Amino acid sequence: MNTGAPDAWSGLPAAEADLCRRFMAEGHVIVPAADRAALDALQRRAAALAAAHLGLPAPDDATAFLDTIHHAVSPAALNPLRLAVIQGLNAWPEARPLYHALGRAALETVAGNELAMQRRLNLSIQLPGDDSSLLPAHADLWSGDSPFEVVLWVPLVDCFASKSMYLLPPAAHEALEADFARFAGQSGEALFQAIAADVRFLSVPYGSVLLFSQNLLHGNRVNSESASRWSMNCRFKSLLSPYADKRLGEFFEPLVIRPATRLGMRARLPGGFHD
Repeated sequence: MNTGAPDAWSGLPAAEADLCRRFMAEGHVIVPAADRAALDALQRRAAALAAAHLGLPAPDDATAFLDTIHHAVSPAALNPLRLAVIQGLNAWPEARPLYHALGRAALETVAGNELAMQRRLNLSIQLPGDDSSLLPAHADLWSGDSPFEVVLWVPLVDCFASKSMYLLPPAAHEALEADFARFAGQSGEALFQAIAADVRFLSVPYGSVLLFSQNLLHGNRVNSESASRWSMNCRFKSLLSPYADKRLGEFFEPLVIRPATRLGMRARLPGGFHD
């Protein structure tokens, strides 16, 4: 229906305007990785780090190795493996630039072309049937994150159904918040059961990336698929948008600063003048 209201995205190229509309309507977009070579490099590095931690040779097929990691590690030994891999990735100088390259165009369209990036990349691994790596239903906004942040979520293997994450769409999230007081004192599981019919488990194949609003309820469930989940995530925000508990220079680092902003940050009025 045409309401006569101006289109907020009418000044953008058609492809960017469509991405903005989809993000606003769904709270997320799934797009092809902008740099497949960068994605493959991150996947190979993660697989090599995991193999080294387990005393195994670096795999020839990184996807197959990561998908079947549950044959080489128990749930009890999973967190040391995850920490070894993510520490190794964060120690690699190329990791953050490669990660940003995966979603550069979508990030610029959704969040802006002057960006701050989370200082450390995160990694999630979920073995089939393992309930030790669950993230209950939550919105990052509720725990001190800026409402201006978005999350770039990158699968290192095909992620789908319970091998992926779920997101509550914007309309259902707004309805929940309008009646949120009824969950006072209840568990995260009670909250999930209340939204279970409305959440969407997002299918994100290897080679694609997910960009979503962390203001929306999201989480994961027990991986009931036959292969292991490997996914990375990192927060981005417009550099000049407001910060919350996670500050620039502490949690975030500047990633892209345009010349006009650099000049403005350095500008000072000359001294020696009086009214």
